[in-house]
Amino acid sequence: MTEQPPTVEPRRPDQPYPPADGLGTVPDWLRQPATAVEPDRSDRWRIWLADHSGKLLGGVAALLALVFFGLVATGGYLGVRRWAEGPAAYPTISQPVGEQAVTSASPPPAAGPFDGTPAADFPEGAAGIALPAAKRTGPFTEKQVAAALAKVRKALVTARLDRTFITSKDPDRLLRQFAPDARADLRKDFASAVFATYATRLVPGARITADPPRVKGRISYRATKDAGGIRILEITSNFVWAYAFRTTGGQPGDGVVVVHDTVVWSVPHPGDVRSGSNGLWIEKADSYGSNIDCAAYDKGLLDLGSRTYGGPEDPDPDAVFDPDRTLDIPDTC
Repeated sequence: MTEQPPTVEPRRPDQPYPPADGLGTVPDWLRQPATAVEPDRSDRWRIWLADHSGKLLGGVAALLALVFFGLVATGGYLGVRRWAEGPAAYPTISQPVGEQAVTSASPPPAAGPFDGTPAADFPEGAAGIALPAAKRTGPFTEKQVAAALAKVRKALVTARLDRTFITSKDPDRLLRQFAPDARADLRKDFASAVFATYATRLVPGARITADPPRVKGRISYRATKDAGGIRILEITSNFVWAYAFRTTGGQPGDGVVVVHDTVVWSVPHPGDVRSGSNGLWIEKADSYGSNIDCAAYDKGLLDLGSRTYGGPEDPDPDAVFDPDRTLDIPDTC
């Protein structure tokens, strides 16, 4: 059975308060009613809010409702519709003037066919063919030297870089830059594979990219005489030409074909030859190719093939990009 709490008799008004913790009765002055105090401004404000809170909240709610429906009736309706219809795309706002912070990074540049090879640092196209300063040399004046150097540079650009020439079967675009008496023998070179030592011809349908070839090398000159005693300005060019072909290979340089050549050009002194022999000649030329189609190269034509450098006798594949490397290397075809 649950124990009930003891019944407490109510205290009569004439009875004293019971002792507190056995310390005696409460003094009479503590039982006096509190003296009335006039409410101040904050008290009156709290009393007013207590008496009118219901009316006030109702009024505020009504006011907010009017504002909301007013916004909906004007521009807010579009906002409500957007919430209901889901997300949509909007044009970019005009950017303010002044300094701005960009939070998204630019995408990395697309990989080029020469990336990962020394040719990535070579100049593009004709920019890689720099001429030395023209100076009076032997019997040749500064003007004659400058003109001879310009002839060699033009021939190099045509022979190795001009896409119209390197994709054509007609060699006249190059041959007409030589002395008239030199053209017949040069034409015979194009009837065989000999021309490949100083000129580039692509196989028909070669899948070369739009990337300009990369070029590195140098040109030097000196005054000398040929075997017949004719005074000549001898100009030697030594260049590496890197061509980019389309490829499915994923390794750096898979689509890069390299040609390294050294050509000795000559311009005779006009006082020593007849007019037909006055102009540009080729004394000798030598070259090698890397990453080539060997069957095509045997015909003097250039195309992408299997890698033809490296191996036990040539452990450094980057060596073929070095203009200072000897041209006397083993045939890897």
